[in-house]
Amino acid sequence: MATDHARPKARRESLLAERFALFAESLLTGVWIALASLPLLTYPAAFAAGARHLRRRTAHEGGGWREFAADFRAAARRGWLVGLAGWVVAVAVRVDVQAVRAGLPGGPLVGAVGLCALIGAAVAGLRAAAAWTPGDSWRVLLAAAGRRTVLDPAGSFLLAGGLALVVCSAWFIAPLAIPVLGAVAAAAVAVEERHRSS
Repeated sequence: MATDHARPKARRESLLAERFALFAESLLTGVWIALASLPLLTYPAAFAAGARHLRRRTAHEGGGWREFAADFRAAARRGWLVGLAGWVVAVAVRVDVQAVRAGLPGGPLVGAVGLCALIGAAVAGLRAAAAWTPGDSWRVLLAAAGRRTVLDPAGSFLLAGGLALVVCSAWFIAPLAIPVLGAVAAAAVAVEERHRSS
């Protein structure tokens, strides 16, 4: 009789250990993503490699730094163009915000639209990175991710919240934003998996 009670407890402890290990792996992946993003144009490739690493972990496949680095190199071949486009969008939104501050007519509306577009583009980029596999076209991934961003508002809202968490972490305690990047990558993987299975 005691062994019957011990088995469910062991399963619960095993499940808890597995989830904690995944959480710890997410935080480590955030450090890898931050290091791979240092060239500033490579952040989409870094997120794609991080998401692929976490997908391997949840599938109980092997993988570590070497596999992450190989995925990063493969994703960066065209992913740096996506990173450049992201910076162009960010600069355009900054110009919009300056127009709002200058008091130009229609400035608040233009600023709000620009900010929403930036958030939408960031969420679509995260969703594309979470779905990336070697050999995929970034253009195709981003187009499909843009559709999913609109058609799955709950998942998109979750990712927008994750991005806000990174920004707040960086604002209050900058080093905390580094591991949080891995948690955002894990959230993107979970959102994409949830959308696929629905």
